[in-house]
Amino acid sequence: MRGMILPLAFLVAVACQPAAAPLTDEDVAAIRTLGASYTQALLAGDADGVAAQWVDAGIEMPPNVPAAAEKAAIRARYAEAFQLGLEMQSFTITPVEIDGMDGLAFERGTYTWSGILPGESEPTTDSGKYLGISRRQQDGSWLWTATIWNSDLPLPQPQ
Repeated sequence: MRGMILPLAFLVAVACQPAAAPLTDEDVAAIRTLGASYTQALLAGDADGVAAQWVDAGIEMPPNVPAAAEKAAIRARYAEAFQLGLEMQSFTITPVEIDGMDGLAFERGTYTWSGILPGESEPTTDSGKYLGISRRQQDGSWLWTATIWNSDLPLPQPQ
């Protein structure tokens, strides 16, 4: 009988925990605005607007370069790219799944873009997938804490 008290107490404690709060429709709509605001800023060449989508301690993990940790580093990376000639002509993200609870969410989707990369003269196109993790802020808005994305295009073959 004594050996049953601790497991029973554990079960009672777990059962008495409040249920996790699922995302509301308003949460999902606010999370979708992150992508829309990012797209608008990216197309405008606005590094401040791009970086505004992350929390201060956020991280962006693009392919083939080190991660940009902290909002200031994300802003600096985009500012440099725009200064060096990055010109986005089109950019679309398509969320496939948004889910989460208790003020934390993930978004999984696809992207397509075309534009002129720094040092290039001809437009490039790309498509791929992304994953974003966001957190509800005290004002009810949502910001990314981490994003990662990569291309569906095959790597160039060595010559």
